[in-house]
Amino acid sequence: DHPPRTPYAKTVIYELHVGNFTRHPNSGVADSRRGTFAGLIEKLPYLQDLGVSALELLPVFAFDEETAPLGRRNVWGYQPLSFFTPHPGYSSARDPLGTLNEFRDLVKAAHRAGMEIILDVVYNHTAEGGADGPTISFRGLANDTYYILDHGGATYADYSGTGNTVNSNESVVRRLVVDTLRYWAHE
Repeated sequence: DHPPRTPYAKTVIYELHVGNFTRHPNSGVADSRRGTFAGLIEKLPYLQDLGVSALELLPVFAFDEETAPLGRRNVWGYQPLSFFTPHPGYSSARDPLGTLNEFRDLVKAAHRAGMEIILDVVYNHTAEGGADGPTISFRGLANDTYYILDHGGATYADYSGTGNTVNSNESVVRRLVVDTLRYWAHE
């Protein structure tokens, strides 16, 4: 698989939300594939007809769907759980490897259709949130390394509006970011 490498001056970017782009029945996508990477593959000819040469996907990292007001679901992807995992809810497959393979199939199909894939990534905060948020990963590993803390470590700095700010001043955090970018580009 090779990306088309369209010159930037000739690139037409279409930003979309994987979960919502084909969710409605009028998308023409089979019910079992609506709102998924597989559903988006079905719509590539439509996007080609529009002259699209790059798809910018809103966040596709695994994210916390429960971080939302009561009675609602978070569908936007801005509460990352894992920087190395495609969101399982965007897959028609029900197993983790199936999700990964379905995302890879989307990328390859887009490339064959002459479209680049651009990922909107979220590295400035995580689903762990502020002091009242859950301990999922970084907080339990090395809280003061992965997050910027204020007031002598008593509170989380909140430069992102989500209750916590990832501490990219730390070399281990910068390495995590670079490693995940490399992972998504190569794997």
